[in-house]
Amino acid sequence: QVQLVESGGGLVQAGGSLRLSCAASGRTFSRNAMGWFRQAPGKEREFVAAINWNIGRTYYAASVKGRFTISRDNAKNTVYLQMNSLKPEDTAVYYCADSHKSGSYDYAGRYDYWGQGTQVTVSS
Repeated sequence: QVQLVESGGGLVQAGGSLRLSCAASGRTFSRNAMGWFRQAPGKEREFVAAINWNIGRTYYAASVKGRFTISRDNAKNTVYLQMNSLKPEDTAVYYCADSHKSGSYDYAGRYDYWGQGTQVTVSS
């Protein structure tokens, strides 16, 4: 069992930055990847970014590429999402996810554990 605790969400103006953190505890030694998904009101959950845990290879949705950066701290079992040049369209609840099996990085069903979500609101 893995528990994921997210932090760093908040209200920011368009063009600003936020850094999300997701700390994992419990069974973390078999992790394959961690990712970030988001869901805006009335919309489907969408993939944002993911990182291979062992190698560190990253993958991004086209809508955030060049603005967001996913990174990991293996020793702390923590994944981060640095969000720059934020747009109102980025407003959503952001969820981190932990995968202990192989699969497509942008497929939600690949992930085994999920955080509670943290609200990101971009005003303009």
